[in-house]
Amino acid sequence: MTPGARLQSAIEILHDIFQSGRPADRIVENWARSNRYAGSKDRAAISNLVYTVLRRRSELSVATGHEEARLLAFAALALVEGEGVSALAALADGARHTPAPLTEEERAVLDAAALPGPDAATWVRLNYPEWLHAEFEEAFGVALEREMAALMDRAPTDLRVNTLKANRETALAALEEAGLSAEPCPWSPWGLRLTSRGNLPALSVYRDGAVEIQDEGSQLACLLAGAKPGEQIVDLCAGGGGKSLALAAMMGNRGQIYACDTDGRRLAPLEPRAQRAGIRNLQTLVLGPWRPDLPDPDLAALAGRADRVLVDAPCSGTGAWRRSPDARWRLDPGTLEGYRAAQAEVLARAAALVRPGGRIVYVTCSLLPSENERQVEAFLAAHPDFRPVPWTAAWPEGHVPPPATAGDWFRLSPASAGTDGFFVAILQRGAGE
Repeated sequence: MTPGARLQSAIEILHDIFQSGRPADRIVENWARSNRYAGSKDRAAISNLVYTVLRRRSELSVATGHEEARLLAFAALALVEGEGVSALAALADGARHTPAPLTEEERAVLDAAALPGPDAATWVRLNYPEWLHAEFEEAFGVALEREMAALMDRAPTDLRVNTLKANRETALAALEEAGLSAEPCPWSPWGLRLTSRGNLPALSVYRDGAVEIQDEGSQLACLLAGAKPGEQIVDLCAGGGGKSLALAAMMGNRGQIYACDTDGRRLAPLEPRAQRAGIRNLQTLVLGPWRPDLPDPDLAALAGRADRVLVDAPCSGTGAWRRSPDARWRLDPGTLEGYRAAQAEVLARAAALVRPGGRIVYVTCSLLPSENERQVEAFLAAHPDFRPVPWTAAWPEGHVPPPATAGDWFRLSPASAGTDGFFVAILQRGAGE
């Protein structure tokens, strides 16, 4: 593909993202499947421009005074990549598969455009919605700018070594033999961080279930859950099941883990993934509607019996904005309120499952206090038979802890730990274990 064709493809992808409201990664993936003539370098260049616009959308919109995909793509090349307007005009020559020539108005806008300076509003310079500013200030205080700047970076690709099939050393050697370089993650005992690019799903070390893609922060949430062999564990919002697989490996195939979700389509890939990973103590359950005043129609047999209930709650995903920069622009107050209602409901559903001395492990990939601390405080006020367990008390001996915040709750962020943003609260029922 020519540079102009790459630019036009990026503009078309951005237009689809802006108009449809669908997740950017799916749109980019669909484009790649529909345009197989595009080589790996073409796909990388197009994806880079698309995600640059999504990460810097607020700055670019203010710099140009426009919201259109076409002008934002040109502005990203000019203001972020340093391309001159004359060079951009050469890319937009109107030839087949290239952008239409720049209009006089567009040239004038690009000639005058400049990224917002230090006096601009924080949410403009650091590219997040103004309506979330108060919550981020509450979360980070004086560290706000550092934390929000880190959310604009690209996220690394982390792997979790499946201890049922390998250890870090053997998995690292297998990756290197296949031409991929990696290094141990600093905090997770199972983590490897890729330092080169490659087609991981094509490698035998992945196909055979020795490694899974999982952010180090997510791995640490599983480590804090403290699953033990022989226990009865419920993963109440399992989704694709990445945390279920990690917990099952911690259990060494002894005991039982129930991976649950209200959407059977999300659970569908989990059983083949578990089979590939050599996991035999996992079963999936599709959950129907639930009412707090009636026995749980799907989990009645587990009422008061679970050693641990993992609540990987539906949330805003603000902690994962490095991976999904478009998500910051798709989130709105109504959607966030829906997440909060779902979090309260799933916590209440979890409470009925925990045995005396058992634990709820509440996890979000959110940075917002309304989804984290305030949800837990409301739950504890309504359930006086539960008490918080400081995360430091649950941290396994022999492992260096990450620089998480002080207090009962475990908080990670890209700026503090180099992981996605995570929140973990451990809530114990009745007497100690």
